[in-house]
Amino acid sequence: MAPSPGGPAGAHADAAPGPAGPAAEATVTDPALVKRAVKAAALGNAMEWFDFGVYSYIAVTLGKVFFPSGNPTAQLLSTFGAFAAAFLIRPLGGIVFGPLGDRVGRQKILALTMIMMAAGTFAIGLIPSYATIGVWAPILLLAARLVQGFSTGGEYAGASTFIAEYAPDKKRGFLGSWLEFGTLAGYIGGAGLVTLMTALLSSEDLQSWGWRIPFLIAGPMGLIGLYLRMRLEETPAFAAELDKAHKDERTRPKVRVRDMVTGQWRALLLCVGLVLVFNVTDYMLLSYMPSYLTSELNYDETHGLLVILVVMALMMCAQPFVGALTDRVGRRPVIAAGCAGFLLLSVPALLLIRDGSLWAIGLGLSALGLLLVCFTASMPSALPALFPTPVRYGSLSIGFNVSVSVFGGTTPLVVTALIGATGDVMMPAYYMMAAAVVGGVAVWYMTESAGRPLPGSPPAVETEAEARVLRSGAAA
Repeated sequence: MAPSPGGPAGAHADAAPGPAGPAAEATVTDPALVKRAVKAAALGNAMEWFDFGVYSYIAVTLGKVFFPSGNPTAQLLSTFGAFAAAFLIRPLGGIVFGPLGDRVGRQKILALTMIMMAAGTFAIGLIPSYATIGVWAPILLLAARLVQGFSTGGEYAGASTFIAEYAPDKKRGFLGSWLEFGTLAGYIGGAGLVTLMTALLSSEDLQSWGWRIPFLIAGPMGLIGLYLRMRLEETPAFAAELDKAHKDERTRPKVRVRDMVTGQWRALLLCVGLVLVFNVTDYMLLSYMPSYLTSELNYDETHGLLVILVVMALMMCAQPFVGALTDRVGRRPVIAAGCAGFLLLSVPALLLIRDGSLWAIGLGLSALGLLLVCFTASMPSALPALFPTPVRYGSLSIGFNVSVSVFGGTTPLVVTALIGATGDVMMPAYYMMAAAVVGGVAVWYMTESAGRPLPGSPPAVETEAEARVLRSGAAA
């Protein structure tokens, strides 16, 4: 539901109950406020994922700094182990921040996660090396990663919920796609900085002090992200829940974790399946492939990162167009196309990458990147639509983070271990194909949400004229 007329999130247009919406009113969105909400959520997400992504881009150097060993594979495994540990705590962050987001508001929790993420990343840049303090170095690194993971547990679900609840129904896919546009921008910022440092600094300087630079930048970036998020206003849907509570305290929804799980079990299973294919392929391409090119193919670190950088720029260009496409043809066809593509093209794409020539690597990674856009452009609008307003933040946080923790964040560690155990360098392709099968099953059972109101909310439109059409159609 939407707030009262003149409220911060939009205005009401009365409408009789009917197929157009669940209540006798529609939300007329304010374009300026919608743009501000999308921009703040996307830019804040970019800040967060710059911090989070830098870790994976500089993983080889971190292995030498924090996990000294004569075995490069063991170093990389240890580094990715700390990377995965942050994901293992994400469900706990989701259980804490999700219900809080449904209780006290989306905006407050998004500001809090921004502070914690920046603080955890900044702390990594201050940790002395293993050569200086011994075993305390990896222990402190793990502690900082856990802070990052805990805060990120409330990040994606909150940001996607925020945009989805602000967006008009007909443009939710397009506007939601800017959230992952911000993620890619953050990744590009992290990759670009690491690439620049790798090109300008010697290996000794990079290992001695250069690796700290990206992490220390998190401090001022976090302040910028915090400023952006503090300027956000609550969504129409949450404002309406508060309005109901003021009118009759008995109608205020009791947000309990049990209700978010047992009461939403089908939607949670769909969420886990969709997030699995989304994040396995995401982390395989954006986080694991730079290290794969270096550790398995002996590819130059700088050139490998540059190729990934170009692929991400290509994905950014396609992102809003594919997001708009989901508004026209639906989320299900676009996500299904991505699953089919990964099932059929993962092996050919990895064979191209293993060819070793620049054009072949670029072609293989670009194919995977464009397939990944089918997910990055669809999920920010598809996932919030699985859950009703009173439990949307909490249920999405739980489902999203359980799936990311078990399947997505562990992807670099699992694939590295599988290659080491079997000697089969095609494991990345097989892993993506398995994820595509799971995602395909989830798509089969999900309900199309494009152009429809969010569950528990009335229709959201851009103009008063659209609201009048809904009203007249419902009355008829």
